Amino acid sequence: MPVRVGLLEVMMPSFRRNRITKPIFRWARGAMPSLSETEREALHAGEVWWEADLFSGNPDFEKLLAVRAPELSEEEQAFLDGPCREVCEMLDDWRINQKDGDLPQEVWDYLRRQLFFGMIIPKRYGGLGFSAFAHSEVVRRLSMVSLPAAVTVMVPNSLGPGELLHLFGTEEQKEHWLPRLADGRELPAFGLTSHEAGSDAASMVDRGVVCMGEWQGKDVPGIRLNWSKRYITLAPVATILGLAFKLEDPEGILGDDPEPGITCALVPTDLPGVETGRRHIPAGTMFENGPTRGTDVFIPLENIIGGAEYAGRGWMMLMSALAAGRGVSLPSLACAATTLAAHSSGGYARIREQFGLPIAKFEGIQEPLARLAANAYAVESARHLTCAGLDEGRALAVISALMKYSATEFMRASIDDAMDIHAGKAVIDGPMNYLSPLYRAVPIGITVEGANIVTRSLMVFGQGAIRAHPHLLDEILALGEGQEEDALTAFDKHFWRHVGHSLRTFGRSLARSLSGGRLGPAVPNVGRAGPIYREMARWSAAYALTADFAFLTIGGGLKRMEMLSGRMADILSELYITSAVLKRWQDRGKPDAEFPLVEYIARRSFSRIGRCLDAVLANFPSRPAAFVLRIATAPRRVRRGPSDVLRARCAELISTPGPVRDRLGADLTVPGQHPGIAALNDAFDAAVASDALRARLRELKMTPEAALAGGLITQEDKTQLDAFAAALHRVVAVDDFSADEIKSMFPGASGGADRENPEEVAA
Repeated sequence: MPVRVGLLEVMMPSFRRNRITKPIFRWARGAMPSLSETEREALHAGEVWWEADLFSGNPDFEKLLAVRAPELSEEEQAFLDGPCREVCEMLDDWRINQKDGDLPQEVWDYLRRQLFFGMIIPKRYGGLGFSAFAHSEVVRRLSMVSLPAAVTVMVPNSLGPGELLHLFGTEEQKEHWLPRLADGRELPAFGLTSHEAGSDAASMVDRGVVCMGEWQGKDVPGIRLNWSKRYITLAPVATILGLAFKLEDPEGILGDDPEPGITCALVPTDLPGVETGRRHIPAGTMFENGPTRGTDVFIPLENIIGGAEYAGRGWMMLMSALAAGRGVSLPSLACAATTLAAHSSGGYARIREQFGLPIAKFEGIQEPLARLAANAYAVESARHLTCAGLDEGRALAVISALMKYSATEFMRASIDDAMDIHAGKAVIDGPMNYLSPLYRAVPIGITVEGANIVTRSLMVFGQGAIRAHPHLLDEILALGEGQEEDALTAFDKHFWRHVGHSLRTFGRSLARSLSGGRLGPAVPNVGRAGPIYREMARWSAAYALTADFAFLTIGGGLKRMEMLSGRMADILSELYITSAVLKRWQDRGKPDAEFPLVEYIARRSFSRIGRCLDAVLANFPSRPAAFVLRIATAPRRVRRGPSDVLRARCAELISTPGPVRDRLGADLTVPGQHPGIAALNDAFDAAVASDALRARLRELKMTPEAALAGGLITQEDKTQLDAFAAALHRVVAVDDFSADEIKSMFPGASGGADRENPEEVAA
């Protein structure tokens, strides 16, 4: 006689656990590959924040808006207005990159005196104790003037011994090293990338073996190190090297584990066996960078950062410390680049005329101008939100990876657009070219701190989905428990919570998608942005549901489907950036002048999300699951991107005087700015002042000289027109060099001599 199972029995914990959950549990255990030690460390490093709300499918926007906007203290503002501005006035980026190959000694000395290398080091250890936002502002400001200077300051304040010591060092280590790092008596570098291993830290061949050795005349337990690292910024000038290596303990001096794993330690560069290689030249940008090698270098165990108890915990330490490099330094560089690109392109398009009109009036130019304005606003907004989270004391591993990837991709797109608008002006190198140094910097930002391909394909979604999902990490940890009964009990609890979450998300996604976002939650006091919030909620639900189906149908194989993971990473990035833009606009008092940028970014973002989601479902391995997801998420039911009218409005914001252009260029009009930018700003002001006069002359079809002779303009008018003409000439002109100057920069160059004496060449 068949047994009928009622709903009550299904819901009984014991029946559910043994009859339903157990088969699923055993299948999942077999399907889920075991986590490597580095993957396990990565999953436990840092914490989740706003990305968890986006993964929930039902983000609490009031929580987002309640985050305190970052602000500079009086001391931090004074540093920006004083030492930071002063060092900018000391920098000649062309000379650094083309003649000297390094910062001037007076700049090195000034950076030490003013504690630029100790911004993140607490005051009790001799540093400045600045917030993440202040650190970001300093790097952003320096990046607008000289990339070598920015990188020189960036590295000691991000991934390096200072950050690791501050987070994990023993008190004795902090007392000794941090004051010396803060005032520059010690210059740090951090050796992570090996010749044979880059992003795959598990393949690192650099080794340290625990043994007895001589240290300062005594026989002590320590580590015998052998390493070969490359691409190490500040290595050529470093006095203390932070080193990541695989630690082995064959004699059991530390404990029972013969291979504790990746470890971080401090290695003075004057020890016997340490060799600093010849310098690298990163894309023609002359910050200090090069290889470092070590052969049988002995250090005591006390040089392990955090002491012997942190042996083998290096990957966790690195994943936590990377938040500064990924979340602060590189986004600050990208913010400087996108801002400078937008400000300069808007100004150049306003003063450069073709066919009797400023090129800013041509729709072909307005399209990239709009992108530039939106990119600058988006990166600036995301930088503010990320710094706000970091200044709350959060270790934002996923968001920092997302920010590094997104911000540097915005930088790449913006510099390309700016180069197109400037045309020949941008490709002729020289002291007045303000774009070519940033163009050379793009591949540096793209590749360092984890290449963008790896960050997008493996980290943002791969790590983010597990960490930010409300139940997935708990399920994975339950599957990994040793005792099957305990593991089954834990898995049963988390799995059914996950099922309930998925059902709710399915309902939200279906309702919001079919209504085009109109059934999304209302958010009070957000003014004109209300519909954007509701559509954000729609795409958050669609994203969360798709992620759930991906894990259900693909399981552990998902980490090998990098193209699908990359598209999911793009969706999460768009959701985060748009969240940041909405918050920034709200924090600034919802100014009407900026709303076209908010609307442009949102429309572009939702269009990109729809395309990415459509591509995910088109390539989803389970076709039945893809069919259900298409119904529930409706990826093709998406508004088009920004209209041409909206593009023109955004382009106008940066090519005409107004609050948006003024705010965007606030740091591009101060002393110490790039000479080319200073000349451009002068020409822009002269163009605006003479607008009416030049329009009148165009109507009359007369030259200024003829109009003056005919009494149609005054001498004062003529002087004003002449001032604009001279300013325009200074901007449009490009640098040129004599044969001797070319030879001084490139000793092997023939300069003009060969052309002047062709018979000598023939001979």
